Amino acid sequence: MQHIKYDRFLKVLLLLNVLIILFLSLTGCSKSESKSEQKYKISIAQQYGLAYAPLQIVKELKLLEKNLPGVEVTWKQLANTAAIREAMLAGDLDVGFMAIPPFLIGRDKGMEWKIACGLSSCPVGLVTNKDSIESLSDFTDADRIALPQPGSIQHILLAMACEKLFKDPHKLDNILVTMAHPDGMNALLAGSAVTAHFTTLPYLSKELEVKGMREILDGKEAMGEEFTFIVGVTTYKFHDDNQDVYNALLKSLNEAVIYMRDNPEDTASILAEAYEMQQSEVLKYLTNKDMIYSLDVNGLDTFARFMQKIGYIENVPLEAKDIMWEDNPYE
Repeated sequence: MQHIKYDRFLKVLLLLNVLIILFLSLTGCSKSESKSEQKYKISIAQQYGLAYAPLQIVKELKLLEKNLPGVEVTWKQLANTAAIREAMLAGDLDVGFMAIPPFLIGRDKGMEWKIACGLSSCPVGLVTNKDSIESLSDFTDADRIALPQPGSIQHILLAMACEKLFKDPHKLDNILVTMAHPDGMNALLAGSAVTAHFTTLPYLSKELEVKGMREILDGKEAMGEEFTFIVGVTTYKFHDDNQDVYNALLKSLNEAVIYMRDNPEDTASILAEAYEMQQSEVLKYLTNKDMIYSLDVNGLDTFARFMQKIGYIENVPLEAKDIMWEDNPYE
């Protein structure tokens, strides 16, 4: 009798072991399937101009999709940093590309964002077609200077130049008008609404090709040193909650920069179609010695200290880690 009970006990024990193994197996499969089916999402904003070309290469070559299979990428074209900031605040945007000054202003006002990487350095210039204007000293209250927005990199560079020339960084603030680069170029070429336009490639070159147009201020001259024109910025939440996507983004951008360097003609072909320009024209811009694509960031401290001095921000970051993410997997 005891022998029968013992046999039954062994059978029950064996059955329990089988059930446990089956349960663990199914659970493992469920987790594995869940992980493989995980959906990644990222929304990215860029603005106008060849300074953002690596983003277009990432988009056209689907580098993010290659580096993170299954990722859903949303691309947005926004007119200025104000629009990017509003989209980030609303939770509609994860990553934005902009110049350093607007980033610093947003951070100073409480935006929870940091710089993830640099993107480009490029020519920036103030162009006019008015015969009487040879330098900043020749502008009058009747003139108008078009630039993307107050606090834009063009505005801060202009303020730097005014500080050197007039000892007054706000000297020309009263004649500034806000226009996106395409609108600013059209207004200058029309010769009506504005008398000067502070812009970058390709608009800068297009304007200078027109008879009577000339550049009266260069960005590097105003700054007094090399500087990064465009940086990539992410919110704290996106960086902290989406490390896989964040790392894939930086890896993809680095691959885009390398691709552009090693394949200039193919790059020009891709960008020409995307920007509706002639391939030869794009290639000319890409091979300009001052058109540099890099994930490095330069000029951050100079911009911050000057902007604090003239009242655009209250606080200068004490260390780079206060405003830049330190994890750079692309290196």
